[in-house]
Amino acid sequence: LQISGYLNLLANTIDNFTHGLAVAASFLVSRKVGFLTTVAILLHEIPHEVGDFAILLRAGFDRWSAAKMQLSTALGGILGACFAICAQSPKSAGETVAWILPFTSGGFLYIALVNVVPDLLEEKNPWNSLQQILLLCTGITVMVLLSLT
Repeated sequence: LQISGYLNLLANTIDNFTHGLAVAASFLVSRKVGFLTTVAILLHEIPHEVGDFAILLRAGFDRWSAAKMQLSTALGGILGACFAICAQSPKSAGETVAWILPFTSGGFLYIALVNVVPDLLEEKNPWNSLQQILLLCTGITVMVLLSLT
């Protein structure tokens, strides 16, 4: 079981690296975009990190080791942010943002389409399906409203 924990840590480090890329590139666009991206990623990361912690516990890590390992994966986010900042052009941040934001957005869309949508399609209870669709529409509405302000 230990190998599944280490694979999860590797995946989490890569995920955090892309989050760092997204946050830094978003702040290169503007403070508002950076702040909104940071809040969105934090809201995503809270349940994600709790789930990863549980995976590490099941893989045989004790609580202290699992917490230290989870914290060490956060360094991936810092490295991603540093990479985005160091990759920016001396002329403008536009060149950096032109490839980083589509790259990270594509990764998030891929995860949603590969992991979430198949589960939604397998749902047998119509009420649960309706709730999930309503929550999805609510999320889209919130993003649109935040982009207008």
